[in-house]
Amino acid sequence: MPGVFLNLNLVLDFLRQPWPWYVAGPLIGLTVPALLLIGNKALGISSSLRHMCAACLPAGIPFLRYNWRAESWNLFFVLGITIGGFLGYRVLGHPAAIAISAATVHDLKTQLHLTDFTGLLPRELFALDNLGSWRGWVFLVLGGFLVGFGTRYAGGCTSGHAISGLSNLQWVSLVAVIGFFVGGLVMTWLVYPLLF
Repeated sequence: MPGVFLNLNLVLDFLRQPWPWYVAGPLIGLTVPALLLIGNKALGISSSLRHMCAACLPAGIPFLRYNWRAESWNLFFVLGITIGGFLGYRVLGHPAAIAISAATVHDLKTQLHLTDFTGLLPRELFALDNLGSWRGWVFLVLGGFLVGFGTRYAGGCTSGHAISGLSNLQWVSLVAVIGFFVGGLVMTWLVYPLLF
């Protein structure tokens, strides 16, 4: 019996280590053909919000009048991702601090005047108590609205287009992914400096 626990500890120690991109990336990418082969389903996360709204708030809105039950597998998929993420963080979380390059920390401190790097995201940008300032409203409320609107307008989120769409050789996904990168660069280099 002690040998079983020793092996379990070895497995957990292996899983707790940060995985390199060349392992994690292909595993994520293999989800697309697995879903297509197993159930003829396309990977997409943002569409689950539409399914939840159709199930909970139909309210006669034409956009939400469709057979959402046929897509209920997507809701279970998102639930599994949520539970897996929680368990991955709580059970398999790596105890070391997240590695951020010294140059990035220096830029964030000097250009954006951020100081709290204890979490994954700077607290000054993504804390709910920031709703007392105009910057907090811009980042949390306006930013959230724009992300949701952009996702619907683009016909999918970044993961849906970049992982599913590109692997299916969809031209519209290539255009969307290029737009995501251009938008990210514009926001990082032009808009963020204006907000601070």
